[in-house]
Amino acid sequence: MYTELKSYQIIIALLKKYDIRHLVLSAGARNVPFVHSVENDSYFTCYSVVDERSAGYFALGLAQQLNKPVLISCTSSTAACNYWPPVAEAYYQNVPLLVLTSDRNPAMLGQREDQMIDQVGMYDRHVKKSVNLPIVKDEDDFLFCQRLVNEAFLELDHKGKGPVHINVPTKWYSTSFPEHSLPDVTKINRISYETDVIIWDKKIKTLLASKNILVVCGQMSNVSEELKDQLATFFKTYNSALSIEYMSNIEVEGVINTFVCMDTKYVSLKKFKEFLPDIVISYGGNVMGGIKEMLRQTAGQYEHWLIQEDGNICDLFKSITTVFECSPQYFFKRCNEVADKKIENNKVYYNKLKEYADSVQIPEFNYSNVYAIKNVVEKVPENSILHMSINNAIRVTNFFKIKSGIRIYANIGTYGIDGSLSSFMGQAISVDQLCYLIIGDLAFFYDMNALRIKHKKNNIRILLLNNRGGEEFYYNGTWIDEASDKHTSARHNTEAGNWAESCGFKYIFAKDKKSYDIALVEFLSTNSEQPILFEVFTEMKTDCQTMLEFYDLSRPRDAVSEMKRKGVNFVKATIGKEKTIKVANALGIKIK
Repeated sequence: MYTELKSYQIIIALLKKYDIRHLVLSAGARNVPFVHSVENDSYFTCYSVVDERSAGYFALGLAQQLNKPVLISCTSSTAACNYWPPVAEAYYQNVPLLVLTSDRNPAMLGQREDQMIDQVGMYDRHVKKSVNLPIVKDEDDFLFCQRLVNEAFLELDHKGKGPVHINVPTKWYSTSFPEHSLPDVTKINRISYETDVIIWDKKIKTLLASKNILVVCGQMSNVSEELKDQLATFFKTYNSALSIEYMSNIEVEGVINTFVCMDTKYVSLKKFKEFLPDIVISYGGNVMGGIKEMLRQTAGQYEHWLIQEDGNICDLFKSITTVFECSPQYFFKRCNEVADKKIENNKVYYNKLKEYADSVQIPEFNYSNVYAIKNVVEKVPENSILHMSINNAIRVTNFFKIKSGIRIYANIGTYGIDGSLSSFMGQAISVDQLCYLIIGDLAFFYDMNALRIKHKKNNIRILLLNNRGGEEFYYNGTWIDEASDKHTSARHNTEAGNWAESCGFKYIFAKDKKSYDIALVEFLSTNSEQPILFEVFTEMKTDCQTMLEFYDLSRPRDAVSEMKRKGVNFVKATIGKEKTIKVANALGIKIK
């Protein structure tokens, strides 16, 4: 019989997955849920040592002789402090001790709660890893807790052995043991280039037997030619497709810009499941497109293999099973070298996904920031640099075709509004080719001092989309009513012309399609003696409407999305558009 507390259930289940059997237990009330669960489980060998300091040293000696990790468990407060000397000794002798400290309700810290001190990270630099578990209330908490426990266990022998610390908060004294079995948990495996060749071969055989492999290429600014070559060879060999967005900076056979066909606003989960992979292989930085959310919504229905050079766990899609501690180049090269040269990608999976992506239809746009972005990005010359500020600039740009050899940047590591103009200036100053920035007004004015940087050159081209505020808040449904324009969307009347000219820029602007088309010719000029700032004035409501209509019209609809569209149109026709939007907002539904 096992405890009712999920955090301890996860720990016990993973102890079995990692084959950690030897447990040194010290008496206490807070760790009763764990102690009573394991002492009645024949899988474990339990030792009782009351004094925590002695228990720690006892476990250290035991681990040294067994050459295996040993767990120590105690109650809260000074009991955990008494582990300090043996933990320090284990650290300097490289002994894998798993230190499990029980804790109280985090909300009561500093509130004169009995037997409660701050135990989070208490062993400081004398453990290889320290994690503080959540109190598990739902599935997200469960996955988070499972990941943290995996991270701790993996560090016991990662690049040398040593102690790790897991702190387990609980809200009450639990003496209930209703569970007859432990939950199904996932052990995360870590494989490095040094790992036994048999394990690598086993993984590659799994790939060779798979019908649907999706390689998700995350943000990467500097992509080597070797990686491109290895990705191209991998695609030709394995039944795979390469999912990219422009920040991936990959141009090889097999790539599909899934950004254009996987937006969650108009692609149903049922439709996405037609493209569900057996294995997802990911590398690089952040992934912005809807593919991330779709994979999260189907978590657990596929394996996720992460390629991460530092070996850290990043459960991007909530389905991680394996981490490859190596470079992407090494991973794909090894897969390519082991594979039978006669094997070829049957392209069934690739063709199905590619056909859907290609079915997106690009309409003629009215004057809007979508129109402005489209007509710039499609004309940016080959081998230029293109930097996209966050959100809408990235979203819109990814829908349109760009020329070959353009290096793409975006500050989506932290995904903040600040700094994209300054980052772009640094990139543009360091090269001679033309450099383009697409930036919204809030991001621009936040970072406008960057225009003053005196090292700027005449290769700079800035497309400033001034729609008088934060369109994103209309788009994501957080704009509620006109009052929202005061603080949420931050509506304003600021213009950049005088500032740009005072900083040495040639300033041009547009307020309608005619003036835009005329100014665009000058903006795209390759021989300007000054850097150019092109300010395009639009209205954020109209811009949002244009984007949402594009989603609705640009792709084939499945039965669910078509029914939704017809239903919304019927309600609009019945009670009017404005009332429909107000009702939808009240219900938390985003419609256009």
